[in-house]
Amino acid sequence: MDGADNRPVISRRIHITGIVQGVGFRPFVYNLATRLGISGWVLNSSSGVEIEAVGPEAVLDEFIARLRTDAPPLARIERITVTPGDPVTGDWQPAFRILHSEARPGEFVPISPDVAICEDCLRELFDPRDRRYRYPFINCTNCGPRFTIIRDIPYDRPNTTMAPFVMCPDCQAEYDDPTDRRFHAQPNACPVCGPRLEFRAGPDAPPLYGEEALQAARAAIRAGQIVAVKGLGGFHLACDATADAPVARLRERKGRVDKPFAIMSFDLETVERYCEVNDAERALLTSRQRPIVLLRRRADAPISPLVAPGNRYLGVMLPYTPLHYLLLEPAEGFPVALVMTSGNYSEEPIVTDNGEALRRLAALADAFLLHNREIHARCDDSVTRIVRGAELPIRRSRGYAPYPVHLPFPVRPVLAVGAELKNTFCLTREQYAFLSQHIGDMENYETLRFFEDMVEQLQRTFRVEPEAVAHDMHPAYLATRYARDLADRLPLVPVQHHHAHIAACMAENGLTGDRPVIGVAFDGTGYGTDGAIWGGEFLIADYASFRRAAHLRYIPLPGGDAAIRRPYRVALAHLWAAGVPWDEGLPPVAAATEAERAILERQLARGLNTVPTSSMGRLFDAVAALAGVRQEINYEAQAAIELEMQVADGVEEAYPFGAGEEIDPAPVIRAVVQDVRDGVPIGIIAARFHNGVAAMVRDVCGRLRSETGLNEVALSGGVFQNRTLLEKTVALLEEAGFTVYTHRLVPPNDAGISLGQAIIAGRSTGYHNWGSDQK
Repeated sequence: MDGADNRPVISRRIHITGIVQGVGFRPFVYNLATRLGISGWVLNSSSGVEIEAVGPEAVLDEFIARLRTDAPPLARIERITVTPGDPVTGDWQPAFRILHSEARPGEFVPISPDVAICEDCLRELFDPRDRRYRYPFINCTNCGPRFTIIRDIPYDRPNTTMAPFVMCPDCQAEYDDPTDRRFHAQPNACPVCGPRLEFRAGPDAPPLYGEEALQAARAAIRAGQIVAVKGLGGFHLACDATADAPVARLRERKGRVDKPFAIMSFDLETVERYCEVNDAERALLTSRQRPIVLLRRRADAPISPLVAPGNRYLGVMLPYTPLHYLLLEPAEGFPVALVMTSGNYSEEPIVTDNGEALRRLAALADAFLLHNREIHARCDDSVTRIVRGAELPIRRSRGYAPYPVHLPFPVRPVLAVGAELKNTFCLTREQYAFLSQHIGDMENYETLRFFEDMVEQLQRTFRVEPEAVAHDMHPAYLATRYARDLADRLPLVPVQHHHAHIAACMAENGLTGDRPVIGVAFDGTGYGTDGAIWGGEFLIADYASFRRAAHLRYIPLPGGDAAIRRPYRVALAHLWAAGVPWDEGLPPVAAATEAERAILERQLARGLNTVPTSSMGRLFDAVAALAGVRQEINYEAQAAIELEMQVADGVEEAYPFGAGEEIDPAPVIRAVVQDVRDGVPIGIIAARFHNGVAAMVRDVCGRLRSETGLNEVALSGGVFQNRTLLEKTVALLEEAGFTVYTHRLVPPNDAGISLGQAIIAGRSTGYHNWGSDQK
């Protein structure tokens, strides 16, 4: 049939996959089709967005092209599939409709992470003429909660925690109007019909509501109190970041002695008053993800030194919800920055429920700012930094999860349960790897329950039924025990820790694994195939297998985990292995009592209760202790972090390592000892050590290139969170002609392990290239 302009009218069926639900995609399609004079319909399904479009062929071609080029800002289109539609019969008239969503068994679609408040909603928030003026839950299709409120797909209001809030006539009219910014915005609400704030000056205090609740919370913070604030993915503990007393009190209550707190300020201009911010950091701070960004602290910063003791950097974020903007609104006498740390006791999952907060946080917080929108998925803030102009994730959570990593080839469904520390898990389906949000350290029952609940939720959300379970080789990890409990139903794939690190780096960089890489995996602890603790590893690796080509020489670690918490013990072990006497003038020797030294010496000489380790993380600890930086730690990697903070600029000298397949750290230890005895400043010692490690990596990789012909190097492991080391190492490798791969999508620390486990399991269980014959 011909249309009004006498051009042939045809029909096309269009299927779009990616993040295309909850981002205003259907109203975008409706308005585009209406402007172009196309008839048909659009709907959400469990696998994406479905469109039937009818019109002249040239117009349909333009329509299809503009679906990608003009898509809403939050959409991420992965694939557009176009097939012929039904033949067009009868009189054709342009008319386009939005149909109800369709749930289809077994199908899935990626879902959007939570998104920071957009500029349009922010303007309305502070506009006295707007009906949502100062409403803490303002949102639209371009911003607001997503992952933390979704119970199931398709993403429609009944499948979210907004279901109990019945829209008022004004909100319903917006929701139903395809030309409105809030058309089908599932969390749409206003003060008449939506969630509301509640303040309590204690668990049993009478409540205040609305603006009165907000002002009471601000008054409590101004008075130096700690306020538990319910956010998108859980509670924060908030207090004045410019005053020592509340920060010290928060540390004491939370049992967090030195580990840095994150802070939040109202706007970028305020942040630049106390931190150095470059263009890349500025873009990351103001991105829709709004992560915590590690920024260099200014010398005259008005931030309490107790926020990040012994650290040159501050973890800073900008507000990402309307409530944050209202809470931090500038006013005379109000702090320029608030501590905003997770609402929990150390090493427990973040609290999400009002009743749970009033019970469990009562000993931590003086007051509570609550709301009555349920959080379905707890989600901590993400942490990231800029290195060499690009993002280096430290913790991938709110704003990023559960957006998938695209694998270089399809795999069948696998559950990879991750590592013990900084745990995440990963579910794979086809070419998607769905990494969970930050779960935490798997050291207690509460975290295990959180892990189990999220595995169940993400399996349901993405319709994944695993056909194998990948896990770390360490037999005592809680995640490994969880995997073994599934052994009666699913095959288990044990994956060596450092192989997983390198595979994760390869996967996120899109490497197919057809050719191995030189993998450099530096961390604190990883269970080796020989039962020793690895951590200073050079691997020749692909996804199917690896060969340990070089490693730091084993050092006996006296007391295992006890030594990790006491770097002076690690230093004593390195001194013993290097043949250096325990001179009481050396800081780690002085830190141990005479009786303790006698016991340690017997342990080392006889090999009693010692564990051999090749860990680069422990070598950092030993050098930090020798240099007098830190003898005992109260959070992971504290000694290494504080050593990096001491690095002096302009130092070119490097400590030497011994050559060979077993890389001997003894020359480094002896050189550090000599510098300490000579009174060399700590900053120069720290710089020479970092330079030495980077040069050693270049040299070992050069030797391995000569032996294998391989020219690609993948750097992974928690030690490469060290900005100084990473920058120096990459620079030296690139100068030597290597192609270097680093992490940009998942953290180099153990939070990225699950991705590596998943893709290795996909290959080892015969799943690689599955789908090549699937249509």
